[in-house]
Amino acid sequence: MKKDPIIWPEATAPIAELKAFQRIIHGDTVQDPYYWMNDYFKKGPDSSKVVSYLEAENNYTKAMMQDTEGFQDVLFKEMKSRIKETDESVPYLKNGYYYYQRTEEGKQYYKVCRKKGNLQAPEEVLLDVDKMAEGFPYYSLGGVSVSPDNKMVAYGVDTVSRREYVIYIKNLETGEILKDRIARTSGSAIWANDNKTLFYTAKNPVTLLSEKIKRHTLGTDSKTDATVYDEKDNTNYIGVWKSKNDQYIFIQSGGTLSSETLYLRSDDPNGTFKVFQPRMKNVLYSVTPLADRFLIQTNDGAQNFKVMETPLDKTGKENWKEYIPHRKDVLIEGLDEFENYLVVSERKNGLTNLAIRNLKDNSQHYMDFGEAAYTVYSSANPEYHTDVVRYGYTSMVTPSSTYDYNMKTKDKTLLKQQEVLGGYDANQYTTERIMAKVRDGVEVPISIVYKKGTKKDGKAPLLLYAYGSYGSSMDPTFSSTRLSLLDRGFIFAIAHIRGGEEMGRQWYEDGKMMKKKNTFTDFIDCGQFLVDQKYTSKNHLYAQGGSAGGLLMGAIINMAPELWNGIIAQVPFVDVVNTMLDETIPLTTNEYDEWGNPNQKEAYEYMKSYSPYENIEAKEYPNLLVTTGLHDSQVQYFEPAKWVAKLRATKKGSNVILLKTDMDYGHGGASGRFDYLKDVALNYAFLFKLEGIRE
Repeated sequence: MKKDPIIWPEATAPIAELKAFQRIIHGDTVQDPYYWMNDYFKKGPDSSKVVSYLEAENNYTKAMMQDTEGFQDVLFKEMKSRIKETDESVPYLKNGYYYYQRTEEGKQYYKVCRKKGNLQAPEEVLLDVDKMAEGFPYYSLGGVSVSPDNKMVAYGVDTVSRREYVIYIKNLETGEILKDRIARTSGSAIWANDNKTLFYTAKNPVTLLSEKIKRHTLGTDSKTDATVYDEKDNTNYIGVWKSKNDQYIFIQSGGTLSSETLYLRSDDPNGTFKVFQPRMKNVLYSVTPLADRFLIQTNDGAQNFKVMETPLDKTGKENWKEYIPHRKDVLIEGLDEFENYLVVSERKNGLTNLAIRNLKDNSQHYMDFGEAAYTVYSSANPEYHTDVVRYGYTSMVTPSSTYDYNMKTKDKTLLKQQEVLGGYDANQYTTERIMAKVRDGVEVPISIVYKKGTKKDGKAPLLLYAYGSYGSSMDPTFSSTRLSLLDRGFIFAIAHIRGGEEMGRQWYEDGKMMKKKNTFTDFIDCGQFLVDQKYTSKNHLYAQGGSAGGLLMGAIINMAPELWNGIIAQVPFVDVVNTMLDETIPLTTNEYDEWGNPNQKEAYEYMKSYSPYENIEAKEYPNLLVTTGLHDSQVQYFEPAKWVAKLRATKKGSNVILLKTDMDYGHGGASGRFDYLKDVALNYAFLFKLEGIRE
């Protein structure tokens, strides 16, 4: 493939204004001349200056990448051409109706549909999101919930991209949108069995924390809605849900370290929620109701979780008996209950699996999938009275596939595999799973995919991705957009670093709080391992991460800047100390158990020692493309903006730093199913430019 020398235009980067501001805490004084950039949402005197600065950065990025715009368009069309535009999800049965979503050619969104009784019945379009989204730069539909009598649908709408939804209710018999409007919610609403009472999660308008569970009666003013639960611990998230057997409504309150569940019979919406088991220090638990008992998944004395059982009328811990014991080598991730079976989602040696357990005789078996690196998960299973479980399967070379598995006969049926237009052939690609020994002797898994014929001679470009926080596992999955990288000679790899939960709960514990630096050193050592093994070389090694994975990007370029040729940092959490000190910022207090509370000196000093913004030095950094969204509620826009300004003012050398802000979007980027491809095209064009690949 032809490679050209890298030529950057003679564009002038914006220089951010400096304003005196100092942070003083624990006897430590820190100058922060870019603090004024926080001002946009506070609507202070510098609010318009913030927008002007972000627009200047956008103009600079556009100028620097202008010679790739034609290539970006080619990439966009190429990736879009692999997507089947007129498509339909696999229907699932719930309460007598088959539900599915379908998309139409040229349309950015989708339609929520159903058919009564069988798939030959007439189609009923519940929500036409293509039509609903007209005129909005951003439109997100959340929490679609049909009433038990199938006559009403509740749904949430966010048009700002701050994850703050307004709940609407539609009469499915008449098509009328009711006058009920419930603002500042998480988006989903749970129906009681009377078909007129809804429970929902209300958010704090400033911090966007989920603080209250409220009860709404159809036809009443939402201002009069009763609060049925008020969370006093601002480090916990809360939510409300309904059991699959429709018997109970649950409220779940949980943080990183402890949780609590309350429950109410669905037939008694005006009753009082009961505490299942009062919260216990450092104990997480969740509840699954069966016909004759409750199951409890908990880490109480069981780091990788165990499953307990208790009678329906005696829920306190003193009544719990062991049902599935704790295993040191197996993490229990979730339970999916059916009338006669229990599906247990497990993780062993970094790989996911499904255990099928017969509730009558407690016999158990596993499914076999036959690939080195893959992901399997329980899919849409709303029906309780069935012996069939639906699951999803994918790997880095296998497109997303939906199966039905008969738990009684052990027969599996492929219902659908993601169709990749243009003639995708899985046999042209290879996936591997290797182990990298890192500096403290731990072995970290790396999942790799590349096109067959790619040589391991150190000359191939390689993009290394990771997340490494909150116990979120980055499992190997298929991506049709990624083919545009692989087909141009890139190797793609995922480092399953500590801070995730790929190798069990201890893997997470060893990558959080006062052990957070393991996350960063794991990633650096994985990158060096790939260089040592000749998958790539330092001149061709790239890294990408978003949100908390963006923190990872910021940390690794401070700690090992010479290892990387280029970095893509998406909505990066890089101003850790300042954000964690500001309790008015959404999510801050929820995060204390993940990062620590900097109001405590020890946590402050450790956090400050790795926070990317705090540790910028006068040295050469890799080329950087940083992306953010003005309306981001998870990682506020000013973190990457301040970081870029300080980096550019401090660094040595001629490597470029680009900042692209989406002025209409938030944390998740564009809402349409094609618009996001423009962001992917920009990311890829940046990598290709650094590699001298022009076509």
